[in-house]
Amino acid sequence: MASIQCDIVSAEESIFSGSVEMIIAAGLLGDLGISAGHSPLLTGLKPGPVRVISEGEEEQVFYVSGGFLEVQPNAITVLADTAVRAEDLDEAAAVEAQKRAEQDVVNQSGEIDYSRAAAELAAAVAQLRTIQQIKSKLGK
Repeated sequence: MASIQCDIVSAEESIFSGSVEMIIAAGLLGDLGISAGHSPLLTGLKPGPVRVISEGEEEQVFYVSGGFLEVQPNAITVLADTAVRAEDLDEAAAVEAQKRAEQDVVNQSGEIDYSRAAAELAAAVAQLRTIQQIKSKLGK
């Protein structure tokens, strides 16, 4: 399979740069599979896993909290608000954040911003989905 340059960049740092065979991400309108020869594209990303399949079928999983995916003839760029390697995610912290956000959504008082609580809940669920994906890949 042909390869294409891929860069995953967060607001803080470059997380990944290399030649890949395919990248799989959750776009705003559904899941995307991008490989060399794909049509140019610019789309928003939902919080969740981004799977990068490098040459030799080696797969890496990253978590992005949202952002954009740009496809050009010779490069794929993921511009994320926050991006981390899936193995660096803290499962216990994500579970706690999910519980806290669920309580905030249920207890809609005047002090709680519902949209912020819902966004935090979506981010926590996406982190847990990414952790589960990396665990299943590793057979844990």
